[in-house]
Order: sequence, then structure tokens, then C-alpha cells
Amino acid sequence: MTRRRGESRSTEVDAVVVGAGPNGLAAAVTLARAGLSVRVFERADRVGGGTASRELTLPGFVHDVCSAVHPLAFESRFFREFDLARRVDFITPDVSFAHPLDGGRAAIAYRDLERTREGLGTDGAAYASLVGPLAERAGHVADLTGNTLLRVPTSLTTALAFGAATLEQGTHAWNARFRGSAAPALLTGAAAHTSLPLPSLASSGAGLALTAYAHARGWPIPRGGSQAIADAMLEDLLAHGGTVETGVEVTSLTDLPRSRVMLLDLTPRALVQIAGRRLPARYRRTMANFRYGNASAKVDFALSEPVPWTHPELHRAGTLHLGGTRSEIAASENAVARGRLSELPYVLASQPSVFDDTRVPAGMHTLWTYTHVPSGSTADRSEAVIRRIERFAPGFRDTIVGMSSWTAAELQEHNPNYPGGDISAGTPDLFQLVRRPVLSPDPWRTPLPGVYLASASVTPGPGVHGLGGWLGARSALRHEFGIEEWPNLSLGA
Repeated sequence: MTRRRGESRSTEVDAVVVGAGPNGLAAAVTLARAGLSVRVFERADRVGGGTASRELTLPGFVHDVCSAVHPLAFESRFFREFDLARRVDFITPDVSFAHPLDGGRAAIAYRDLERTREGLGTDGAAYASLVGPLAERAGHVADLTGNTLLRVPTSLTTALAFGAATLEQGTHAWNARFRGSAAPALLTGAAAHTSLPLPSLASSGAGLALTAYAHARGWPIPRGGSQAIADAMLEDLLAHGGTVETGVEVTSLTDLPRSRVMLLDLTPRALVQIAGRRLPARYRRTMANFRYGNASAKVDFALSEPVPWTHPELHRAGTLHLGGTRSEIAASENAVARGRLSELPYVLASQPSVFDDTRVPAGMHTLWTYTHVPSGSTADRSEAVIRRIERFAPGFRDTIVGMSSWTAAELQEHNPNYPGGDISAGTPDLFQLVRRPVLSPDPWRTPLPGVYLASASVTPGPGVHGLGGWLGARSALRHEFGIEEWPNLSLGA
């Protein structure tokens, strides 16, 4: 048991965590490993949040409810400390992601950067010179982007290389080094994950980080579904004395048992709702003014056979970015940023059953997709997504045997941490990456004694990495319990 400061009041439990998504579970695991009694409350009927998996289309077809592919599973500092790669059976495709183009062409991001360079032809050397230095330092890139931007970087060399590349690809100079269309499209497909206007510094930085991971340890897929990540954290939490109550919606802080500390895997909007006027007026206004971004509409497919891509290498890709050229993707994302549905949408797709037959009945397949829409949209985008796929896989429509379509509004209904359908839980532009949700070297700590935010709305922001919860828990351990030595999270410790 780790030595702690004296109890200041009678409590039922040392720590309460609200929300059992990847950040909430990361916080709970960290606190339990420090020797605290931990109780987790989750609104859904099982843990998972952004890493949940369910049968969404037909019986026997397992689909990931939000995240499907996990570029940070091997690079996140929390997941490295937690030994996630030893706890979950990951499949890492040789093709990290691919980008189909008209005329049966495609840009392919192999894990092997040299092979990628060769496939990009005339722009291969330019692509490799941009991405190569970041891929070589992928761990440093993850550490640089995985904490508050106010922190002094541990590797100045990485910070300078990353900053220069971000500045180039985040401005209208982004085509200066390229002559063809394949390499720019490949980079833009990754940058468009952010659902931000293009080009922009924040989308560029995120896209370059994702691309660096693609050429380092790859973009892994958990066997059996993303639920395996949440289940690994749950197993560790229970093994260290933590408890979880599902099907519990917390509407007020007074709903919770007395505790020394509360970590909330919630948005700033939800914090205001459950804390109300207990929050100081200035902080409450800051939380109320936190901005949420563009939304997603999600479509899952049960298929009778693999997607009939025109380019053979697309069958080997775990992830595909469908959107055409760099200028087409920018036009689509910028239309959404102006509050309009795009007629030619960018579609992010993953085909996990190509690598993992445990998710489907024998001989069948799944396809996971989402596309960006304005916040709160009630538009069903299934037909637009099918048409986009058909552009690069004629006959796809004939392979569909089941389908599940969620509008942005339905995503919010499913998970209130996605306001308006914003799966990033807050627009990840540069201003709000620095102020997420406040400008502070310790943004997880709120003015309420013992209350901390530990969600994707807090530094370092969106993605399945567990860092918001881990960093929030570390802050709580330091301030509330006087624990300066971080608990060992490794398997078997």
C-alpha cells in the first residue's frame, strides 16, 4: 500500500471515476495501482466507451462502435507503461493505410517507409524526407503530442522537425515539395481524421503524427474488436481491488459516494451540468464556452465477401481514406466546416475482418466507416458512403447483407461525450489544444477540491491513448494524496 496523506474527512472510497471509456479506465487503473480504493460508474451497460464493440448489423457480426484501428496502441506513453501490447492480441497489417485514386490507382502507406517511397514514384523521395525523420522518432513524437503543449519538450530535435513539417503541411505551402497527386493525397487522408478545415496547423500536426506511427510500429487492430482494449484495463482494475457499476447515469456530484477524489471522464458541458453553481463563476463560464467541433456520421456494413476494390493492394490495408485528391478532400472538409453536407464526402474506412475472422460468421466480412457532417446533423449518410465506396470498388453495393447507420445526433444520444456527434469531444484546433479546457500546466485539475477532468476534452485531446485519464490521475495522486512516485502499471507488477 502506498503511503498517503491523512484523511481529511470520512469517505466511503478513496476515488470515484465517472465514465468507463479508455480515459476513465486509465485513470481508474492508475489510482488502483497506487493502492487506492476505486469505484467506477458507467452510463452504458458495459465498459468501453470509444473502444466498445457490439453486434450492430446482424447476429455474429462484431463491429467497433467508435474506434476500430489504434495508431497509438503501441506509442501512447500510458499504453507503453501498461504493457498493452502484451495484454491484447493485436494484428498489425503490412499496409497501415491506403488511399484509392481514380483510374484504378492508389497511394499505399506500407509500414516499410522505403517500400512506400518506391510506390510513390516521382514524389517518393520528397515524402520520405518529410515523414522519415518523424517515423524514426515516433516515440518522441507521441511524447511531444501526448501532454500539455506548455511543457518543455524532452527532445528538442524532434520538436523542431515536427514543428517544421507541421508548418509546411499546415499552410498553403503544402504542395511545394510535390509534383504528383498520390503523396499529397496520402498525407491529406491522415490529416482529415481531425475533421478540421484543411489546411490547418492542428490537422497537419495530427496527420503527420499518425503517419509517423504508420511507418514505425504500424496501425494495429485488436483481435476480436476494440472492446479487447477496454477489457484489458477492466481486468487489471478488478485485479487491484477496483469495482465498476454499469447502467448508472450520474446527473449530479451528489449522486456519488463520498470520496477523497473524483475523476470525470466527461466533457466540460457535462461538468457544468453535474456540478452546477458549485463551480466558481469564471471557471463555469470557461467550461460553458468550450467549443465542440464538426461531427461524424457512422455506417457499418455486414458483407457477403470482401470489398471489391479495383486496386489489389487495397485488400491488404487495415485503413482506407476515400476522398480522391488532396484538393477534393479539402473541399469536402471545408464544406463541413461551413455547416454544409458534402456531396463528395471524405470517408474513413476499416476492413478488420480481412485480418480477423473471429468477428464474423465463416466466409463473411465487415466494413467500418464514418464520414464528417456538421454538428447535430440528422442526415443519414449511408447512401453517400456507399456511393463513395462504389467509386473505388464497383459492385460493393451487391455485397451488402446488413447495415447499421447512425446520424451525428444519434451518436450523441448513444454517448453524451460526443456533443452534436463530435467524437473528438471538443474541436482540436490549435487554440483549443493549448487551452484544453483551460490554459494551465495542470489542466486536469478543476477549482473544486478533489475534482478532476480526465476525458478527451482535456489535454492531450482526442484519440484512444488513455493519456487524459492517466495524466489526470497522476495530478490527483500528487495533489490529493502526496504521491510523487507514479505506480508501476506493467503486466505482472
